Amino acid sequence: MFRELNATVRQYRESTHTEAVGSALLSQIGELAQIAGWIASDAGQHAQAERAYRIGIEAARQADDGPLVANLAGSLAYQFSNTGQERAGLDLSRAALAEAGSDAPAKTRALFFDRVAWAHTRAGEAQPAMQALGQAHDALTEADEREAPAWAYWVSREELEVMDARVFTELHRPLRAVPLLTDVLSRYDATHAREVALYRSWLAIALADANEPEQAAEEARRVVSVSVNMTSDRIASRARVVLRRLQDFEEVSEVRDVLHDHGHLLCA
Repeated sequence: MFRELNATVRQYRESTHTEAVGSALLSQIGELAQIAGWIASDAGQHAQAERAYRIGIEAARQADDGPLVANLAGSLAYQFSNTGQERAGLDLSRAALAEAGSDAPAKTRALFFDRVAWAHTRAGEAQPAMQALGQAHDALTEADEREAPAWAYWVSREELEVMDARVFTELHRPLRAVPLLTDVLSRYDATHAREVALYRSWLAIALADANEPEQAAEEARRVVSVSVNMTSDRIASRARVVLRRLQDFEEVSEVRDVLHDHGHLLCA
């Protein structure tokens, strides 16, 4: 992806083209930068991801593509929120929503509200997080004749429900999180192994919070079994979070077995 991104940047800088072609190239740079940044972030290469996102933000701004700027800025904000820069993540996610503007397609605004919700959650601000979740759902259900950009293909009610459940889990509201995650996972495409593992990691935490350690241990084993076969720093990190949470239930035999088999991952 970085080779593709660099090649497109060179093409824009070194070739002669019309204004329309130049604008299309800038948008392509922005979209490639978002994908490259997301891959780098998932691999734990956060500095490289940030550089890609910032290249994309600049290109999208030059192309006068507000929703694409917001997608890139929101992706960087999401990384900040997940890597100990919660206040920066919140500020940037709000700025991304503002930059997209009220004229952005409804599906994209739903995504940006969802990222604001997550940023508030990571900053420990429950009520603003819940409000942003509601705004995301409202945006998605709006009648909108504007076609959403191709990069927003994955935004759906199901994905918003996953974010709802993640927020409820982080806010320690397992009675709301567990039914949502269980329902979504029962319908989710099992071939999307990375996403399924991530969602199961939140289900494991929510079950632990609901004082259901046996079920939490079962979900934890599923998460760990996927994490060891994937080159995803994000999944490996979530597996460690789940194992640490289970340490509060070491007296439960199912938990003890999981920690015996996989506790060494906590030292990774």
